[in-house]
Amino acid sequence: MIGQDLPVVRVGSEINCIFNAEIAEIFAEDAEMEFLAGKFIGYHEAMDWKENLLTTDAEIAELLRSVKRIAVLGIKPESHSGQPAYYVPKYMQNAGFEIIPVPVYYPEVNEIMGEKVYRRLSEVPGEVDMLNVFRRSQDVSQHVEAVLEKKPRSVWLQLGIWNDDAAEEWAKAGIKVVQNLCLMVEHRALLR
Repeated sequence: MIGQDLPVVRVGSEINCIFNAEIAEIFAEDAEMEFLAGKFIGYHEAMDWKENLLTTDAEIAELLRSVKRIAVLGIKPESHSGQPAYYVPKYMQNAGFEIIPVPVYYPEVNEIMGEKVYRRLSEVPGEVDMLNVFRRSQDVSQHVEAVLEKKPRSVWLQLGIWNDDAAEEWAKAGIKVVQNLCLMVEHRALLR
């Protein structure tokens, strides 16, 4: 069966297969197909989603080298300049990155670090290389869908912030994820 021309299978097609378990296993691995109740529902990601969970210095350095545009969810205004949710994005801006403020609070603020404020991730125009998150771990899950809809290339959960369920969903969607690390510290350590 492997190597032979196979019929085209469309999403939602019914497939009646009668062959032994060994051939079925080989076929499924080769075709990377998903079935549910006898219907073809899609192809598996060729890459293991866990490869999108970045933990090594090499993986993180490679990510940082590819980033130009960073949306910051939970950023704080200049009046909170002593807090990481202000000074980390400010450091990244000074290092040459474009910062897009997406504060959760401060409805009276229209600009942070000289950049227009967006109230929702969905309002941010264009592609986002990285979403840097300053939210409590338990609050991250309320942003999962918005992140999946915007589909930034990566999500960085700051030091002290992690949410394995959210990270798994994003990683399965092809988004690179870093958890529980400070973006400023890692940038200084790996790229300076």
